[in-house]
Amino acid sequence: MTTSLHPELDLTVSRIIKAPRSAIWNAWADPASFEQWWVPAPQVCRVREMNLRPGGAFRTEISEDGGAFGPHITGCFLAIDELERIVFTDALVSGWRPAEASFLTAVITMKDHPEGTEYTATAMHRNTADRDQHEQLGFHDGWGTVIRQLAERVEQSA
Repeated sequence: MTTSLHPELDLTVSRIIKAPRSAIWNAWADPASFEQWWVPAPQVCRVREMNLRPGGAFRTEISEDGGAFGPHITGCFLAIDELERIVFTDALVSGWRPAEASFLTAVITMKDHPEGTEYTATAMHRNTADRDQHEQLGFHDGWGTVIRQLAERVEQSA
């Protein structure tokens, strides 16, 4: 399945990470590792459910200051192509059940690059209002920070 980009609805960030795809995949697949980079520091992430398979639950919580945690993402994995692609949405929850509300579907791709891995994250939105809201909320800074944190984590051990 190829995802076609719709600039009027989608936001994308990309980075070359100087590590093999397997290291990045493992940072996604291990909840303890995932918690270390998934939200921009100094915020803290907690994984409540992460069943990395189509239809599997994806639920995280966030704390602004290390204190009380609140909801962050409650969703469902749509596609998992090991070492290549992860697709999740908040339009569905575990077991393909419809969610109360939805905001995005995200597509994460990992491709070999001469310097390591080309990592691309695309947030797809149902309309321009949602896309614009996500951009105004700081999509590029936030998702860019998260990818930088991921890169720092995996490049240290590469």
